[in-house]
Amino acid sequence: MRTVSAHVAAALQTAIPRDVAAKGKHHLLDTLAAMISGSRLQPGRMATAYVQGQGGMPEACVIGSDIMTSAVNAALANGMLAHADETDDSHEPSFSHPGCAVVPAALAMAERHGRSGTDLLRAVVLGYDIGARFTLALGPRNFYARGFSSHAFAGLFGASAAAFALAGLGADAVRQGFSFTAQQASGLATWVRDEEHVEKAFDFAGMPARNAVASATMMTAGFTGVADVFSGDRNVFATFAADPDIAVMSRELGRNYEIMRANIKKWSVGSPIQAALDAIEHLMAQEDLTSGQVDTILVRLPDSEAHIVDGRTMPDVNLQHLVAVLLVRGGLDFKSAHDYALMEDASVHAMRKRIRLVADAELGAAVPRRQAIVEVATRDGRRLRRRTRAVRGTADNPMDTVEIEAKAFDLAKDVFGEQTAHAFVRRIGEIETVADVRELRPLLQP
Repeated sequence: MRTVSAHVAAALQTAIPRDVAAKGKHHLLDTLAAMISGSRLQPGRMATAYVQGQGGMPEACVIGSDIMTSAVNAALANGMLAHADETDDSHEPSFSHPGCAVVPAALAMAERHGRSGTDLLRAVVLGYDIGARFTLALGPRNFYARGFSSHAFAGLFGASAAAFALAGLGADAVRQGFSFTAQQASGLATWVRDEEHVEKAFDFAGMPARNAVASATMMTAGFTGVADVFSGDRNVFATFAADPDIAVMSRELGRNYEIMRANIKKWSVGSPIQAALDAIEHLMAQEDLTSGQVDTILVRLPDSEAHIVDGRTMPDVNLQHLVAVLLVRGGLDFKSAHDYALMEDASVHAMRKRIRLVADAELGAAVPRRQAIVEVATRDGRRLRRRTRAVRGTADNPMDTVEIEAKAFDLAKDVFGEQTAHAFVRRIGEIETVADVRELRPLLQP
């Protein structure tokens, strides 16, 4: 508890390695871009309208709108924006989507306290560290198997760490703040049954970001609480895990950065679909595969996740639909991945009927996670096969700055226009030169 709290309290004054800072900027840009695109989707629109009705002191902005509201409300809305469209990042070892909770909370607190771009970046890197370590300490696979949402828990503790640092809390206040965080820890894996992605956006992002900022602002208001929720009788780890590895929280903290193991999506779709799309794209490029040549397609996904993307009503989490769109259209961008009308397109619908999804136990145990095997039978008798082991954008096969900036521009341009989108991408790339993050508002609320 002492080690973690002292580390959080000192985070803004502690330089981070150059490669870690570069990775942090990639994830900051990617998450902010997800908020921009998410502002025009149903979860984002609903969250924006909700907080507009809540009022609040004008401390922070709601991205993609002209709303200024309290830091707590802004964190809620921007969190739901960030996870509105399945384009935000992930951290596979901890079973979490860190950016969609950490970045909204950090941005809200940085605006509230007039922090610099460097402060924001360091707080975001800190949040990825603490959030990932929290569910790693619990044992994320068993935790998730018991019905809890590891995404909500990791996001909450990561966002809290970032918010505490940006609030300027000392180590003792951080210790007590984590107790307020632990009291708000919640989240059930029933999110998988959400048909419209609204509750899921709240579960993964809006709720943990809001609760984290609530903890931080309560501490700045002088609230007091339990000083050691990580140990002792009825502590948070013993409550949620039978055999937690609490040492993970502080082991090599400040030397090993969990953000370096985080993934950025190449495709703005559900995570389990990424590997299959990589495989289809490879076959299209290397085997000259076209939709007219396809007889049948068999897609094998890990048995632990295949159900999440099997024939869903939402286009961006329906594997069969997205594979069909990629083949029929010859490409897949953000707009086409979220186009409900394409689900009724005759050519896409016909291709979708040729695609079968199989839950594969071997892939469920494979490392790295979320591999896929695609087997294509063509009308001229060919048998094509491609296994994706390391998805593009993952820590094992990372995208470069050019690819990440291109994705961010694609997400922002249809909302803000090309000129503002270019300026947004460029400014986040030089975030260390921003003296006060409130200077970013014209690029986030044009």
